[in-house]
Amino acid sequence: MFGWLAANAGTIVVLLIVLLCVTLAAMQLVRDKKKGKTSCGCGCANCAMHGACHKCK
Repeated sequence: MFGWLAANAGTIVVLLIVLLCVTLAAMQLVRDKKKGKTSCGCGCANCAMHGACHKCK
């Protein structure tokens, strides 16, 4: 078991880093969504889909 871990240590470290980055990105998207921020950052006034992506308040 330890031999396998030692042989694949680099792959495991890279996998953990990638998973951390994906998790942090997903958490940021959730936070932004809860705060009402748009994904493009420029607002909905000129967007062709402005009536479809957000509920009217």
